[in-house]
Amino acid sequence: MATPVKQSPTALRQGENGFNYKPQFGLVVPCKDEAEQQRRFARLVKLGMAPKVVCV
Repeated sequence: MATPVKQSPTALRQGENGFNYKPQFGLVVPCKDEAEQQRRFARLVKLGMAPKVVCV
């Protein structure tokens, strides 16, 4: 039988740990291959954006 998890008496409630959450929004644009990804990345940079590359 599993032992219940004990919380520390000094445990902080959610949102009280000092972390300042800042919402962010993004999008994913599928590319057919790495070359297309590189072209799209370069184009977005040229437009003044700051894209982030994701490979899955």
